[in-house]
Amino acid sequence: MHLQVNLKLSYISSWPSHLHSHCGRLSKSVLLIRAGHWMPVHLPNSLLGGPVVGRNWDYAGMYFVKPGGPRDYPDLAKEAAETALADAKLRYSDVQQAYVGYVYGNSTCGQRAIYHSLGMTGIPIFNVNNNCSSGSTALFGARQVIEGGLADCVLALGFEKMESGPLSNKNQFPLHTNPLDHHLEVMGDIYGFDVAPIVPQMFSHAGREHSQRYGTKPEHFAKIAWKNHKHASNNPLVLNHRHYSLQEILDSKPIHGDLTVLQCCPSSDGAAAAVLVSEEFMRRHSLEDRAVEILVQEMVTDTPETFSTRSAMDLVGYKLTEEAARRCFRRTGLSPVDVQVVELHDCFSPNELISYEALGLCPPGQAATLVDKGDNTYGGRWVVNPSGGLIGKGHPLGATGLAQCAELSTQLRGEAGSRQVKDANVALQHNIGLGGAVVVTIYQKYKQQPQVVMSPSNDVNTEEFKSTAVFDSIKEKLKQEGKQLVGKVGAVFAFHVTNGPGGKESRWVVDLKNGSGSVDPVSNDKRSSADCTIIVADSDLPEILMGKMNPQVAFMKGKLKIEGKMAAAFKLQHLRLRTPKARL
Repeated sequence: MHLQVNLKLSYISSWPSHLHSHCGRLSKSVLLIRAGHWMPVHLPNSLLGGPVVGRNWDYAGMYFVKPGGPRDYPDLAKEAAETALADAKLRYSDVQQAYVGYVYGNSTCGQRAIYHSLGMTGIPIFNVNNNCSSGSTALFGARQVIEGGLADCVLALGFEKMESGPLSNKNQFPLHTNPLDHHLEVMGDIYGFDVAPIVPQMFSHAGREHSQRYGTKPEHFAKIAWKNHKHASNNPLVLNHRHYSLQEILDSKPIHGDLTVLQCCPSSDGAAAAVLVSEEFMRRHSLEDRAVEILVQEMVTDTPETFSTRSAMDLVGYKLTEEAARRCFRRTGLSPVDVQVVELHDCFSPNELISYEALGLCPPGQAATLVDKGDNTYGGRWVVNPSGGLIGKGHPLGATGLAQCAELSTQLRGEAGSRQVKDANVALQHNIGLGGAVVVTIYQKYKQQPQVVMSPSNDVNTEEFKSTAVFDSIKEKLKQEGKQLVGKVGAVFAFHVTNGPGGKESRWVVDLKNGSGSVDPVSNDKRSSADCTIIVADSDLPEILMGKMNPQVAFMKGKLKIEGKMAAAFKLQHLRLRTPKARL
C-alpha cells in the first residue's frame, strides 16, 4: 500500500523546572520555550505508501506539549490536522472518512476534535482505542479503507490529554472489568506486586526475566536510554534536549528494580494527523516525488500463549511483536538485514532491548551484544529511534504511532538533518499497546513506476521461448477467472524475460487491473505504466509459476528481480498455474 504522509511535528514544552515522566518527576529538564510564551517549532514531512490495488498517500501533523497544560485535546488536534492538510495542499472537503485514536477520553472525542479543527461535513468518523498503539491503529484502519477501494482520501488522527506523573493502570470505569486483569493476575502470580507504579513494574519484570535467562546487565538497559537521549539531543522537536551520561542514567531516581527514571518515557499532551489517499488521487495531485511506500503493515493481538507461558516478556508483547514482524518479513520477502532505520516502542528501556530480539534484529539472548557493539545507533548495523524514541521525545499515547511514522518518512526522504541515517531506503516501525495490540509496519522509499510497452511486439519471435507457454496458460486462466483475478490483484505487471534462445530477451505485460485482464508481448510503439517489473530467466519463469521453485528462494538467490512496487509482486501467487498432467 502506498501512502503520502506530510507530517508536521511540533514538540512544545513549557516546563518551568521539571519534566514529567511515567515514573515520576525528572529534575533539571531543558526549557524549549520561554515561560508564558508559546513558540511552536514546525517540521513538514511527507510519507507516501499504498496498497497493491492502489497507492495511498498520507500527510500528517504533530504537536506535543507538557501534560496538564492549558490547551485541551481539540486545540492539539486542530494544530496537527490543519497543518497536515495544508502541507498536503488539500481541503477537509476532500476527506471522505476519518479514524481517530486516543486513550483518555469519552467515546466521541474524535468527532469533537474534528468538528473544532476542520468542520462538520457528515463523513464517517471512527474512534479507536488500543492503548499506546492507538495512533498506529488509526493509521491501520485508514490504510485498510484505501486499500479496499472504499475511499480515496482518509484522515488518521491521534491525540492525548494526559495527567502529570506516572502512567498508571487506573481503571477509568470502576464498575467495569479492568481489561488488563488477566495480565496483572499472571504477573502477580509470578512476581507479586511492589510499591511502585504498575506499568513500570511490568516492563521492569520483563527486563529482569531477560537478565535471568541471558545474563543481561543493568548497564545494557541504561545504554539504550543513554543512546535515545543522545539521539534526542539532535532533534529540534523533542521535549528534552539534554544528553545525559551513562552514569547519570544509572544513578537517577529508582523506579522499580534496576529501572530508573531516565529509562522511562515522559508523559505529554499531543496530537498527530495523517491524510491517506489512493493512487489515482496521488497522481491527480502530483505527489509522486515525495512518496514513501508502505510495503506491509500487520497488527497482532494476544493469544492464549501470552498467559500460558507465564513469561513477563510475553505479558508485555514479546510474542505479539515476534509474530507481527514475522508476518511482515514473510509477506515482503525482506529480512531485518534489509532495514536501515527503526522506530520502536521504547516506553521503558527493557522493552527496547527485548524488542530487538522479537523483531529479528538479533537472535534470542543476543540483544546485549547488539547494544555493546553499537549496532543500534549511527555507525552500526541499524539506527534505532533516531528521533530519540519515546524516552527522548515524549509519549502522548494516541499520537505516538503517527509520530513514529513521521520520523521514518523524514528519514526515507533524506530530510532529517543532523539525525539523518545514511542510505535509508527501508524502515521498520513497531508500536505496542498493553492489553494488547502490536502494529509493525515496513516502509520503503518510493520508486517511480517503470514504463513498459502494451502493444504486440514484432521484435522477437516469442514462440521460441519456454515462457511463452506460461503466458498462453495465463491467457486461458483469464478467460475463465479474469474478472475475479482483477478484483483480487488490481495491478499491472511487466515481465522482462532474459536468457532465452540464443541469449534473446522478450517482454510481456500482464494486466490484472483492468476489465477481465490481458496478456500481451511488448513492442516500442506504445507505452503505459506497470506497477512492477519482474526480471527472470526464460527457464526459471515456468518453474516459479508452476510452483516448482519457491519465489522467495528465487528472489533471495537473485534469480528473480523486482522493480517498482514490491507489494504488488506478492499478488502474483494468484497466477500460480497447475502443472500439466502427463498424457499416455
